[in-house]
Amino acid sequence: MTDAIAPSLPQTLGQVRVIAMEGGRASIEYEVGQHMCHSGGVAQGGFVCGWIDAAMAHASMSLAPEMTPMSLELKVSYFAPARPGRVVAEGWIERRGKATCFAEGRLLDLEGNVLAKASSTIRLIPTAAVEASARKALG
Repeated sequence: MTDAIAPSLPQTLGQVRVIAMEGGRASIEYEVGQHMCHSGGVAQGGFVCGWIDAAMAHASMSLAPEMTPMSLELKVSYFAPARPGRVVAEGWIERRGKATCFAEGRLLDLEGNVLAKASSTIRLIPTAAVEASARKALG
């Protein structure tokens, strides 16, 4: 076992920067690394899902920063391969209730081609409650 610090989630996902995050919309730029790809230089679908999921979560946080978004359901449709290089994940809130919101998102290459689309049902939980639960679980 090493004393190395594990990379953060944004580092693991290859996040370059949050382009925008306001008014129920978010855009995040990612760098697709060769280590994220399987045969033929195609990004593994879990990364594609994670990029769009993160954009949808950021979109929900732009409306309710005191709440932590938790995915209840997530559906992704893949249209074209994401390859090494830059991509942009966009997310937006279609409808928000008190404790639940419905989000949509997509992944684009830098030419604006849609590589994948997603929809999600998100449960909004007060961040203080999530943090307290995590502290208790970690003992």
